[in-house]
Amino acid sequence: MRDQEIQSSKEAERVEKSKAEEVELLAKDQMRKKAYLAREQEIEKGQKAKAAKRGENHANEEIKELAREKAIKEAYIAGEKAIAQDQEALKLKAKKQPPQ
Repeated sequence: MRDQEIQSSKEAERVEKSKAEEVELLAKDQMRKKAYLAREQEIEKGQKAKAAKRGENHANEEIKELAREKAIKEAYIAGEKAIAQDQEALKLKAKKQPPQ
């Protein structure tokens, strides 16, 4: 009977130890999952920040390009206007000069 009690006691200790190990493993697994999720959130946050920066840079470049195009267009129009004025001045000068 004594052997049976000792064996039962050892079995109970083994079961308790097994349960404690299982609880410890579950806790470690939960910590790993939390750490993984935290890393993933940081990565996602970084990616969103980079995407926002890229969008901002793109918008700035687009504004610069539109300003550059506007300046080119205005310069072209000013050049055409100057040519037209010069041609008009030449026509007036030609009308004022008597034919030879």
